[in-house]
Amino acid sequence: MIALGEFNSLEILRDTSVGLFLGDGEGNEILLPNKYVPETYEIGDALNVFCYLDHAERPVATNIEPEILVNEFQLLKVAEVNEFGAFMDWGLEKHLLVPFREQRSKMVEGQWYVVHCYLDEKTNRLVASNKLDRFLSNEELTVSEGDEVDLVFTRLTDLGWEVIIDHQHKGLVYRNEIFKKVSVGTYTKGIIKQIRSDNKIDVSLQPLGEKILEPAANKIYETLTAHGGFLPLHDKSDPEDIKKELQMSKKTFKKGIGTLYKARKITIENDGIHVAK
Repeated sequence: MIALGEFNSLEILRDTSVGLFLGDGEGNEILLPNKYVPETYEIGDALNVFCYLDHAERPVATNIEPEILVNEFQLLKVAEVNEFGAFMDWGLEKHLLVPFREQRSKMVEGQWYVVHCYLDEKTNRLVASNKLDRFLSNEELTVSEGDEVDLVFTRLTDLGWEVIIDHQHKGLVYRNEIFKKVSVGTYTKGIIKQIRSDNKIDVSLQPLGEKILEPAANKIYETLTAHGGFLPLHDKSDPEDIKKELQMSKKTFKKGIGTLYKARKITIENDGIHVAK
């Protein structure tokens, strides 16, 4: 079976004037147009290609990697809006359609939106949706507390940022636990901090527990040496000053300098911290 919206490993069956015909071993074939044909190849070779429908709604293969695959979420830019909907630039010649019914609010050309790519069973076309929640579920979780996960930031709320976890679940990163610049569509790694009784998930961008001490201490020491061996920060410093300089909380900073002090790498003075001589 040749899966649309995914990369497929297919065998070269024959060479034609329009390109290579590839097959899956089950009688299914797809065209790899001449512009995507590799410089050297032999009949019978396997090629890893992305498959989708071209402008004429015909299955076609390409060696270009799109910005989004089927069943994934990604931040994409609207290339065009017409009577059918919004068309997203996903790196391929044919843009990815977001029908009007799949837009949370009317999309605007040139603006960026997080969308979900899926295969429309009625039309067998790849389309996208900006109505993200209907593609997420926390009923049956595939993650556990302490797991490292992939995150996509989607919406800022009063509590913090809503995030998509591993393209499957919905989670939250609290405002006061974010120490770097993020925005809609930011992709990063995170740690499952807590799974609540109702399966709501709290996510951390920092390592948990003792795991944070060594990275925090290293970052403080590297920043300290980069500033000539001195930083005007100490345990009485304003949390915002620490966050601005080191992108970490005051609690983490105090643990980090405690680790460095015990290792005799720094001294703590009234004006700040110094590299130990």
